[in-house]
Amino acid sequence: MTAEITFDPLLSLTLIAVLAAVVLGAAVLAWARGLSGWALRLLAGLVVLAALAGPSLRQEQRATLSDIVLMLVDQSASQTLAARAQQTQAAADALEATLTARPNTEVRRITVGDGADNSGTQLLSALNAALAEEPRARIAGVFALSDGRVHDLDQVPDLPAPMHLLQSGVAGDWDRRLIVENAPAFAILGEPVVLSLRVEDQGNPPPGIGLVELSLSVDGEAPFVTAVPLGQTFEVPITLSHGGRNVIQFAVPEAAGELTARNNAAIVQINGVRDRLRVLLVSGEPHPGGRTWRNLLKSDSSVDLVHFTILRPPEKQDGVPVAELSLIAFPTRELFLEKIDDFDLIIFDRYKRRGILPSIYLENVRRYVSDGGAVLVAAGPDFASADSLYRSPLGTILPGRPTARVIDEGYQPEVTDLGQRHPVTAGLQAPDGPDWGRWMRQVQLAPEAGSVVMSGVDDEPLLILDRVGEGRIALLGSDQAWLWDRGFEGGGPQLELLRRLAHWMMKEPELEEETLSASAIGQEMRILRRTLGEEVGPLSITTPDGDVVDVEMLQTGPGSYEATYEGPEIGLYRLNQDDVEAVIGLGPAAPREFEETIASAAPLAPLMAEARGGVWLMEEGTPRLRDVRPGRPAAGRGWLGLTPREATETLAVTRLPLMPPWLVMLLVLGLTLAAWLREGRR
Repeated sequence: MTAEITFDPLLSLTLIAVLAAVVLGAAVLAWARGLSGWALRLLAGLVVLAALAGPSLRQEQRATLSDIVLMLVDQSASQTLAARAQQTQAAADALEATLTARPNTEVRRITVGDGADNSGTQLLSALNAALAEEPRARIAGVFALSDGRVHDLDQVPDLPAPMHLLQSGVAGDWDRRLIVENAPAFAILGEPVVLSLRVEDQGNPPPGIGLVELSLSVDGEAPFVTAVPLGQTFEVPITLSHGGRNVIQFAVPEAAGELTARNNAAIVQINGVRDRLRVLLVSGEPHPGGRTWRNLLKSDSSVDLVHFTILRPPEKQDGVPVAELSLIAFPTRELFLEKIDDFDLIIFDRYKRRGILPSIYLENVRRYVSDGGAVLVAAGPDFASADSLYRSPLGTILPGRPTARVIDEGYQPEVTDLGQRHPVTAGLQAPDGPDWGRWMRQVQLAPEAGSVVMSGVDDEPLLILDRVGEGRIALLGSDQAWLWDRGFEGGGPQLELLRRLAHWMMKEPELEEETLSASAIGQEMRILRRTLGEEVGPLSITTPDGDVVDVEMLQTGPGSYEATYEGPEIGLYRLNQDDVEAVIGLGPAAPREFEETIASAAPLAPLMAEARGGVWLMEEGTPRLRDVRPGRPAAGRGWLGLTPREATETLAVTRLPLMPPWLVMLLVLGLTLAAWLREGRR
């Protein structure tokens, strides 16, 4: 129990000071006049002033509170290496028993795991949260049982007591890791991109190692193996072969005695993009649709367009000398023999045979398609005539044959059932039918190959797509798409249709008919399947450790299926369904918990120095604990210190007035009466 005198003034201190001055002045005046009772009157005034100050005796009944010691046990991924988990558990149990045996001490044991999204060990964040829940006046010490690899050093707390690190691991630990120093997110197809890597050993590796084997695999294919120097940065040039995501995996073999092989591999995902798309547009004659094609292709900044319109065919005889013509001669040999392979797409817009392109040139176009090129034929009435491109060497690869009939009547283009599943036309048509303007002409076609994705008059084929060898070809049986561009009867999705058509022919990955793709957020992957078939088979996922998991896919639209899968670990996953394959890497290029695996107190050293703490190796057993005064060093040879807080809790408070009103009245009256009697009235 403690006691003290406190004051609770009835008036402001300023007013009490004024009254005190008045009392003192009156006493001095009485003394100066020779009044014999001035001292008694002064005492009476002082009694009144003391009563106004409100003195009281305050008594507190207190109980002693125990000291609190925070013990943070690191159970992150790096703590599972070698025997660290068992070592840390044994050290935590022994330390907790030692602390519990101390008088007046409580232990708060806090488990620290891996942070979300590869953020690593969040030990200091956990310490901040624990300090916020406990009274700071009772914290006697903090113990962190960890390998020291902490990744939230920006969350340094204000510690009220010493902090110590009990470090796991052993002195002979070593590890080898593969580091990706530089890897771009995008690369241009056909051009080499250079990645910078390094293989280094940490800790106490065995001597005499100069070279290690590095394996490189793209999209899960057979790896390429080469020898690289250890401890030096080296460059690896890679040329991407396809657009979209390219998954590149690097790995070095596991060495005997190293802590883990988890950081011996790294996955890099690079998106392959085309530098520029080169398109050759050949218009057989001027017509309103020619401007539509030109505007479409020129609006795309990634397209280099070469456009020729045949304004003066050879059969035209108008008597104008050739030297006086301002027209550009058609460079047929240069375009169709020498530089044809430089183009990604060739468009024949209402072109007919006029002797401008000899058969050998059109034969070269057919070869160009078979070798991976793309040709789009936008057919006008001439396609149904004797001068049709179908009656040239190009006709052997065209997916439709003209019947020589041209239908001149209005109709609304429609997407076929197959077209609802094809990426070029999927989603263009509303569920309740097309709300599109009419086209006024169509060339009747007899399909011979490929997929009919749009139809016109009486369900006649309007747009046919096909693959020829390594290339692609498309046949549009009308030259009236420009009516949509002009907004005729409300227009239609002309821009989107032609854009998709051009990009499908140039093999953009997102417009493939049979695709299996996946995207990842953290460890969850979203798997998308597109197919022209009516149904799909089971989806098999091969995990990094070789396990095969079957996942059911749900249909989300015509030809579209979707599934989600939570990957159990970081690494390369292989997806397979109906002979369609894909690969995806989950996790970063190198997991943060395995970037630095050798136990070290260096990351926490500044914080412990500020908190006057120390480092103890778990392999040396359990440290002795000693009490130290606040502000003194709390670590020494063979011991770690705690600061006793001696905190108390107030159970009850009593207040006893020292100047009760009745006592004040008796004293004032008594002293006043004594002064009166003293002054002669006896």
